[in-house]
This record gives sequence, C-alpha cells and structure tokens, in this order.
Amino acid sequence: MENWRKSSYSGGGDGNNCVEIATSSTHAAVRDSKAPARAALTFPADAFAPFLEALRTHPRRW
Repeated sequence: MENWRKSSYSGGGDGNNCVEIATSSTHAAVRDSKAPARAALTFPADAFAPFLEALRTHPRRW
C-alpha cells in the first residue's frame, strides 16, 4: 500500500508516537510510524470498522 497517513491523534512535534493507516478498495492496514519498514497489520476492508470499534469500546484490555 502506498497511501499511508498519520493518525490525527499523533499530537505535536514530529508525530513519531502514533500509527499510520493506508486503505485500498479491498484492504486497510495499520503500522507503527516509528518503524514503517516493519510489518503492517492488514484487514479486509469490511473488518476494519469493527476492529476500530472494538478498540474504542475496550481500550487497553490487555
């Protein structure tokens, strides 16, 4: 995926403490902005919204 963009919640400074997402018509991907060359977590497009909702509903349940 080529269209990576940083989270709007990245805060001030150089924004290195956030995630980036990229989307296509079939998939959405998330990666760590501090290590963009590492693997990205990729979802089918229709599974990405439920993933985000789960994060909002159950923050930091690990």
